[in-house]
Amino acid sequence: MINIPEEFILHSPNIPFADIDLALEEPNGLIAIGGELSTERLLEAYKKGIFPWYSEGEPVLWYSPNPRMVITKDKLHVSKSLTKILHSNRFEVRINHNFEQVIHQCKTVKRKEQNSTWIDNDMVNAYTQLHHQGHAHSIEVYKDTQLVGGLYGVAMGKVFFGESMFSCESNASKVALVHLLRNTDYQLIDCQVENPHLKSLGAFNIERSAFIKLLKDLL
Repeated sequence: MINIPEEFILHSPNIPFADIDLALEEPNGLIAIGGELSTERLLEAYKKGIFPWYSEGEPVLWYSPNPRMVITKDKLHVSKSLTKILHSNRFEVRINHNFEQVIHQCKTVKRKEQNSTWIDNDMVNAYTQLHHQGHAHSIEVYKDTQLVGGLYGVAMGKVFFGESMFSCESNASKVALVHLLRNTDYQLIDCQVENPHLKSLGAFNIERSAFIKLLKDLL
């Protein structure tokens, strides 16, 4: 059984997050439980290096894992095969053309070795609201006018906090991430936790303390 500190429980909207150094080691980075996915709470979380991550039927769980996976322009690795795709006319990339469809696809697309998604209807509504307020954005990849891949996340200062990506066509989500790094002014892309797909593109782990310092410099 996990012993949850009392200061982790967000009984009301006015309760702040606990000090990030108190985040649990197991589960890695758990820092708060409960609360609402309001715009104010979400923006407060991202500023502190915290994000919501939970399964349907659970209370909202907030995490700041250690280490943290990130990617930067100078560390981006684009394979020869992906370079050929980028130089072809196979895909068209758009930004914020259809945010709602991107988050819907991220919620429903089937993934290898994953039976369900952490994106429930409350998260869809919360991030759509963030989008309407100018805080959340989508990078979309089209093939013959059909949406075949993309990603969405929250932008603050020079940081893009990636939330989820999807691909219905081989390499489509990679094209979206490369576009995000090469064609925007963001200096840091938060990838949250390690995964092989992002690691193949040059994403790497840093200590949470280093990540928090970067946020203070870039937000």
